[in-house]
Amino acid sequence: MLPTFVIGLREGLEGTLLVGIVAAFLAQHDRRRALPRVWAATIAALTLSLAVGITLQVISADLAPRPRERFEAVIGFAAVAMVTWMIVHLRAQARDVTAGLAATTASTFERGSVRALVVTTFFGVLREGLEVAVFVLAAFHADNNAVQSGVGVILGLLIAGVAGLAVYKGGLRIDLNRFFRITGFVLVLLAAGLLMTSLQNARDGAWIHFGQQQLFDLTWLVPPGSVRSSLLTGTLGIQPLTTRLEGVAWVLYVVPMMFVVVWPTAASRRVRTEEVAATAG
Repeated sequence: MLPTFVIGLREGLEGTLLVGIVAAFLAQHDRRRALPRVWAATIAALTLSLAVGITLQVISADLAPRPRERFEAVIGFAAVAMVTWMIVHLRAQARDVTAGLAATTASTFERGSVRALVVTTFFGVLREGLEVAVFVLAAFHADNNAVQSGVGVILGLLIAGVAGLAVYKGGLRIDLNRFFRITGFVLVLLAAGLLMTSLQNARDGAWIHFGQQQLFDLTWLVPPGSVRSSLLTGTLGIQPLTTRLEGVAWVLYVVPMMFVVVWPTAASRRVRTEEVAATAG
């Protein structure tokens, strides 16, 4: 539940802020008649994302064991790539994400028209929706529990929707920089676990044959079939018998990505320097 909750919360907040900013921008410029088109674009993007997720799951369910393992490996690698891109992309603009979205909205309107804003909304929500769909599908394949995965993402999206609207309307103040940093920290660990699971699927699908020597025996930590195993393996991807390839891949992913998450950007360092100077003055 935790992986899908975090991804739903993070992606849902950005998507909600985008839609809210576009809607407010149109209202401020006396273009309220275009609001139904914005809502329609949002619903269409969410529906398409859901359809893609369902289609991928149906395809996976109809495959033979070895092709299914390969398919799940591809989905897992794609989810890891999406999460990685998301963490890196938002790192630079987390502090001013709301202002950035507002500036993008104004720029789009100036270059085009209401139609351009509607198209921007559709593809913006679609991007967030597809990232959620692929990650949720990969998480479901990792822990094989559709109910928990579904409940997690729904809770995350609902909370994100309410929080996003409150943040934009000024009723709720959130340090978005800290929010994205904390969720980024969690997502790095979740993505690293998903990477290990995907490598295992690739091995079971006869795609990978090297680095399969046993590195750790963690059956004492995650006894097969236990509740602890379901929690740790399904959430963090910890395998009872970790191979060399999985261990090395985990380290090579986590170390640089943690550096990306915790190391302040140039913009953040500049803002902090200005704040210190202002306080000193």
